[in-house]
Amino acid sequence: MFAPYFEAYNGDSLSGLATSSGNKYLTMAFLQTASAGSCTPDWNGDSSTPVAQANFGSDIASIQASGGNVIPSFGGYAADTTGTDIADSCTNVNSIAAAYESVVTTYNVTRIDLDVEADSLSNAAGLKRRNQAVKLVQDWAAANGRTVQFSYTMPTTTSGLTSGTLGDGSGYSVLQDAVAEGVKIDVANIMTFDYYDGATHNMATDTETAAQGLHDELAQLYPSKTDAQLWNMVGVTEMPGVDDYGPAETFTTANATTVYNWAVAKGINTLSFWALQRDNGNCPGSGASDTCSGISQSTWQFSHAFEPFSGGSGTTTPPATNDFSVSLSPAAGSVAAGGSTTTSVKTAVTAGSAQSVSLSVAGAPSGVTATLSPASVTAGGSATLTLKASSPVVNGSYPLTVTAKAGTTSHTATYTLTVTGGTSACTAQQWSSSAIYVGGDTVSYNGHTWLAKWWTTDEVPGTTGQWGVWQDEGAC
Repeated sequence: MFAPYFEAYNGDSLSGLATSSGNKYLTMAFLQTASAGSCTPDWNGDSSTPVAQANFGSDIASIQASGGNVIPSFGGYAADTTGTDIADSCTNVNSIAAAYESVVTTYNVTRIDLDVEADSLSNAAGLKRRNQAVKLVQDWAAANGRTVQFSYTMPTTTSGLTSGTLGDGSGYSVLQDAVAEGVKIDVANIMTFDYYDGATHNMATDTETAAQGLHDELAQLYPSKTDAQLWNMVGVTEMPGVDDYGPAETFTTANATTVYNWAVAKGINTLSFWALQRDNGNCPGSGASDTCSGISQSTWQFSHAFEPFSGGSGTTTPPATNDFSVSLSPAAGSVAAGGSTTTSVKTAVTAGSAQSVSLSVAGAPSGVTATLSPASVTAGGSATLTLKASSPVVNGSYPLTVTAKAGTTSHTATYTLTVTGGTSACTAQQWSSSAIYVGGDTVSYNGHTWLAKWWTTDEVPGTTGQWGVWQDEGAC
């Protein structure tokens, strides 16, 4: 199957994005405990969103009714660096197993993903507990006539998992211990990005070499399996566009076609990428982001390249129909009250032939007028977006959405407008180092509003980067 990760903490509609992107399967990230020491998993580590039908239940049921499914994922980088992955947090193996089983029975899912990285790979006791709990769940599923698969998702080198002893950061040792504990490894899923080795990469080639290394490591664990059976245990997860390291590690749309055809030929088990909300070209030329790929692409272009993999048709990527992209240059700017600024709206043909594209803009704050000239172009052409700020206008950072539409196809690009010289509107409470915040809380700090993605305390907004707990909502 192809099952890209869905960032459950972004507040987006699970079934809505599945429908709009055309994805039949999604991997939901992440389940973790609200605090270290707890044995209760919550979505995004937020105790206000526990494992319950009221949280994502109807979305999951809708996807299942359409013939698809979701894969709840435990762990992730944030959990694995804060001791809130349940296997690190909870010291009772039976309780960990019960948590896995609760997710299975609550949502009627058939696969669980275990994202094990960073500090979790150095926690030998947690790694052992995780494997022992998986074995308990597999025994429970067999006794109750249920199908429950487990995928182990881990970082990789370009030649496969690192070797070593359990708890020294080695990925291969995790699988060795799982086999020793009697676990049936359904999928070993490697994250073929963020190599951080200082080299310039062809990400498709490195996916193939990393997966070949994993295949050979699995052959050591399962010497009686055939070549086809070993490849059917392999999963690869890409990061579309620019990854966290930077432009030297860029997974292109051409790489996606190469990897798709290779995956079909090898018969691997799972294709995925991090993450669905990045599958758009709203920020070409930028670095890694939760919300865009950093390259020029059409919305859902990577999804559409990989979607035929689900169902095992064994065909190569189907020919593309007419399509286009839209981008902004620059993608951000500022305007003082009483002034104006402009940006260029650029379109390009990404497949087929050029179409007539109509343009519109939404999201301008009160006191700012936005005009497009011209309001319609042929794909490959450009328009100018002019933004004028009257007085009074409220200072702040505002995302404006430019929509380009041709027939039933539409793509969007985001322009971030910063307004200065107007009135102040910092309404959220001031951040306090002694306060405890949970996902969804907002604070004011250094003239900006910040949104907490998960539970935190004494973490200064703006000091931990885009992957930290605080999301910058703009100036206020």
